Amino acid sequence: MVKPPAHSPQSVRRIEDTVRTDFRHAMSYGGYLDLDRLLSSQHPLSEPEHHDELLFIIQHQTSELWLKLVLHELLEARALLDADNLGKALKCIARVKAIQRTMTEQWSVLGTLTPREYAEFRGFLGSSSGFQSYQYRGVEFLLGNKNREMLRVFESDPRAHALLNTLLQEPTLYDAFLAALARAGYDIPADILERNTSEPWTFRQDLVPVFQKIYESDDTPWGLYEACEDLVDIEDNFHAWRFRHLRAVQRTIGFKVGTGGSSGVDFLKRALDLTFFPELFAVRTEIGR
Repeated sequence: MVKPPAHSPQSVRRIEDTVRTDFRHAMSYGGYLDLDRLLSSQHPLSEPEHHDELLFIIQHQTSELWLKLVLHELLEARALLDADNLGKALKCIARVKAIQRTMTEQWSVLGTLTPREYAEFRGFLGSSSGFQSYQYRGVEFLLGNKNREMLRVFESDPRAHALLNTLLQEPTLYDAFLAALARAGYDIPADILERNTSEPWTFRQDLVPVFQKIYESDDTPWGLYEACEDLVDIEDNFHAWRFRHLRAVQRTIGFKVGTGGSSGVDFLKRALDLTFFPELFAVRTEIGR
């Protein structure tokens, strides 16, 4: 038999001699990522166990991991804006935008769950609901959609309640950006800079000319223009995620009441009207006039 040339494709790839195989006294991939704990954290409750409940659990656990990273990046972006380090802040925001796109596309995986399949184990969820995600609520608080009433949902979870109460009191990412604009010489009204940051953001018409100047002036530093567009991207991505969430719920349970007691699809529809940075959208009507 003719021996194949050394460069021909092989069905088995030999492990290189330098590859480590003994991890009795060394850090392994699984050890670093704590995979034993991570992969044993899925506990289907259906009896008998329904095949598709694992999908449902992993979908939501994965979303929570991404939300943890979004919070991490938004908090860092806010701190960097406070330090007038716009370039690094935009790097954090760019990562948030990439995570948002991933989370939105993730709904296509849950879309493989048919209404019948979900109905067969939905009852085992009890009163648990994505409405109770404190990390999602934390992201909304950081972006300006603050609602003190939401804290009631987390009174039984002291750690989550404390985090959200802190984020409720603290300035939002938008507050930090506006303060940075003021330090850069833009005419941000004093009452905005001194506002009660525990209150939800409401539209300010007197900010529109400020943003119009940023968009229309040839002297605007590119980073400030980019920051405005990045915030618009974050809001657009958030709306895309909300819409995909709405459609995923509608295609699996129709117009049933949510497991957490909300009105379901109707409640999610109202969330589509929420906005974080209304002045950045309003200014588009004025540009070029």
